[in-house]
Amino acid sequence: MDLLTLAGLAGLALIDSTSIGTLVIPIWMLLAPKVRASRFLIYLATVAIFYALVGVVLVLGAEAASTALAGLSDATWVNWAQLAIGVALFAYSFRFDGKRKRGPGRADRWKARLTGENATVPAMIGLGLGAAALEVATMLPYLAAVGLITTAGLPVAGWLTVLGAYVVVMVLPALLLGAVRALARHHVEPLLTRVSAWFAKHSDSTLGWVLGIAGFLLARDALLRLGLFDQWINNG
Repeated sequence: MDLLTLAGLAGLALIDSTSIGTLVIPIWMLLAPKVRASRFLIYLATVAIFYALVGVVLVLGAEAASTALAGLSDATWVNWAQLAIGVALFAYSFRFDGKRKRGPGRADRWKARLTGENATVPAMIGLGLGAAALEVATMLPYLAAVGLITTAGLPVAGWLTVLGAYVVVMVLPALLLGAVRALARHHVEPLLTRVSAWFAKHSDSTLGWVLGIAGFLLARDALLRLGLFDQWINNG
């Protein structure tokens, strides 16, 4: 796996770390008057383990499919189709300017549950599973990352390590905020409030960046398979 792919995976993981389940909900938990570190960590561990298991299933499923459809990835029409999809996603990403207003929704209901005094350990586990399950199908960076890991051709130990590191990066910002909050609560609370408000306001823009990066990586992979980069370099 080359450095550019690793950098792309790191970027996708950081974008995944800004979703409702991996950052917004943890911020809401940290804004509560009383934060129980054990429940905060249980929630993040639940989200991380869920995504890791989903990633393993997707990679194994992709490997089984690639075995059954051996040679299909080398078909020219498949690569051109991938290139078209990548370019389309990149172009479509510019439609998300973050200016549309939205009313209260699922995120607001989660916030009400998390800031209450009756939050229990089973509730944290259930909320973590629910948040991850509801978001996994729409978290395009994660799906794109799994695709990149699968196509890298790594041994089992290799792709498990990369997938584990990816999931850790996903929850790392929330863990760091939790540590900072524990050490300097009164100083960091205003920052957490602003960050939470920013993500609520710019959720569409974040989705635009997700689509743009996923489209770029898909198009780049297709161009490499088609050998167009080599042709441009030789012609240049």
